[in-house]
This record gives sequence, structure tokens and C-alpha cells, in this order.
Amino acid sequence: RGLSVGDVVLLSADPHGADARHFRIAGTYEPTPDPSRFTSKRLEARLHLPDMLALKSGTAEAEVADSVTAINVALADAGDATAFARALRARAPTVTVAPTTSGDDQHFVVIERFHVAISIVTVIGSTAFLLALMVIRADERREVAGLLRLLGVSRRRVLAQALLEGLCIASAGALFGVLFAAATQGAINAFFQWRYDTGLVFVRVTPAIALRCIALALPLGVLAGWLASWTLLRRPVLDLIRR
Repeated sequence: RGLSVGDVVLLSADPHGADARHFRIAGTYEPTPDPSRFTSKRLEARLHLPDMLALKSGTAEAEVADSVTAINVALADAGDATAFARALRARAPTVTVAPTTSGDDQHFVVIERFHVAISIVTVIGSTAFLLALMVIRADERREVAGLLRLLGVSRRRVLAQALLEGLCIASAGALFGVLFAAATQGAINAFFQWRYDTGLVFVRVTPAIALRCIALALPLGVLAGWLASWTLLRRPVLDLIRR
């Protein structure tokens, strides 16, 4: 709205602006990022409690201005939350004690399931692409494999060479993917934070995620190389050299 510190604004508890009061802006703040509201336009203001009560004195909520419905308590040690709740319930049985944060937030559960589904589809698609690539490579080297067999190279050694090649390709692909994600995560976060005017972090590449990607990529690369080469090496030697 083009406002800055020191400007005077009118605030009213009435939707039509009746009984508006003057307030001077003392500072600005960044709202706490909320995944459920980052696409919505938010206009917020923080007031001192006496000013808030005075602002609402002429509304229908004036009769409950002196009542308290909730109190937030910050503990010095978060591990004492259970003992604190037990002691408070014993002193005031009608008081309900609940944590302000919850690890099973439905928004994050939905996002996590969506990420798992996308990752499964991506892994299956990339594995199929790698398998097709290895089959094409094995077919192009069919005559070489046949000549190696005629020279006395065992089938196991040729297969080991194909497995090593698949491992190298999978390692290079996994390393490139991790480096590309790490290099572009800053630009992706900056764009979406600018687009939605939020402090949420949309992409974060951690060492645990990178190791998980590599741990999945390497066995799949070896498996693709083994399948492509095994189907080729099962054929007779004369078929490999097209005789």
C-alpha cells in the first residue's frame, strides 16, 4: 500500500470504516510463513492490547473484551511441556492444554505424499530411459561382444564390463542431477518467494537427500546394464557376429 514507518493510518473494526481511530506506524514485520496461505493476499497489523480493546469497544464483541480465551506460554525447556501440562491440569481441571505446533500438519502431509508420488514416477521413468539407452548401447556393440567371446573372454567378464559401464553412467547422471539441483535451488526459491511474497523455502537440497538420490541411482544403473547385456549375451556367438 506504499506505507512506511511514521505514516498515520485509520483503522476501524467496522467493515464500513465507522469510528475509525488514528494510528502511527512504528515498524514493519514479516508474517510467519504459512503454506496454507502463501497464495492469498494478506493485510495484517499488530496493535498494543489496550489499543486493540479500544478499537473494538464499540462493536458487538465489546462485552467479551475483558475475557481471555487462550494464553500462549513459552517454556525455557521444551522437554518440560508434558510435565507442565500435567501440573496445570491438576491445578485447573477446566483448562485445556495443547501444543501450538504439531508435527502432523495436514498441509505438510499432503505435500509430502505429492512429493513421494512425483519421485516414484520420476524414478520409474528415468529407469526405463536408462534401460532403453543401455539396450541400444549393447546392440551397437554386439559384434564386439561376439569377437570377445571368440577370443576366449568369458561371458561373466563381458557382463562385468557392461555392469561397470552402467554404474559409470548412473554415477555421472546422479552427480549431475545433485549438482544441478544444488546450483539452481537458490534461483527457484528466489523466484517463488518473489512471486508469492513469502519467506517459505520451496526447494532445499540437503546431504541426506543427495545421498538418497545416489543410493537409488547406482543400483538402478547396474540393474539396467545387467538386463541389457544379459539378454544380448544369452544369444549364440555366431548370432552376435552375424554369421
